[in-house]
Amino acid sequence: MNLILLGNIFQNFYQKISNNKFCSKIYNYCSFYNVCLSTVKDAINALSRGKFVLIHDDDSRENETDMIIAAENITPRHIATIRNDAGGLLCLAIDGYISMKLGLSYIHDILNCVSNDHPLFTTMTNGRAPYGDKPSFSISVNHRDTYTGITDYDRALTISRLASVCKNIDNGGVSEFIKCFRTPGHVSLLIAAKGLLKERFGHTELAVYLAKIAGLTPAVVICEMLDSHTFRSLSIDEAYKYAKLKDIPLLEADQLKTYSVI
Repeated sequence: MNLILLGNIFQNFYQKISNNKFCSKIYNYCSFYNVCLSTVKDAINALSRGKFVLIHDDDSRENETDMIIAAENITPRHIATIRNDAGGLLCLAIDGYISMKLGLSYIHDILNCVSNDHPLFTTMTNGRAPYGDKPSFSISVNHRDTYTGITDYDRALTISRLASVCKNIDNGGVSEFIKCFRTPGHVSLLIAAKGLLKERFGHTELAVYLAKIAGLTPAVVICEMLDSHTFRSLSIDEAYKYAKLKDIPLLEADQLKTYSVI
């Protein structure tokens, strides 16, 4: 259910039900989300200025909130913030066209290609994730100028150079990728579906779509927000609290699905 709409509905007739404790609690709950939800334009502005954005996908999908930032603006300090405040797997989501130009494939397709020599991969790559589709993972990489590849400095370097590859994909980016990167590495690449939100509703597509409508290079760092108290994904209400505390825009997936650039 759209919490913004629900909050507005309750706001319109709250005076009629204010003496009902149950309805009052629902109103307060919806009002909290109504206040904290940002607009897509807020998120575009933040992403364009090198700031973080939070995106919650859907209750019926992963039901997770990811912290995202444009790859072209990444710094080691951003990596440290993601590592400390989000805590999930840091990945780089890239546009399907760029992936095609680079010759990248989904990792499950790569493993299927070698399954004749390694039969275990046939079974291990079979089926879909519990949330309904196959993951968007491709290979992982390090830039050749990194040392171990895992430090905040090294990952920021790898990502910033990847952003340059993506930005110049039709002007030398492919040769730069082949020459300057090695695999496996410490930055996992995610391939966005070619049709983006017309085809798939994962954080990969949501993040790349936001970058594209913001006029940025469609390469975005994303990382799941985890909860060290529950040992699960950060709940949506805790994500809203974090967004409010840090003054970070937070979007629901539906806001991007219905957003029009016209």
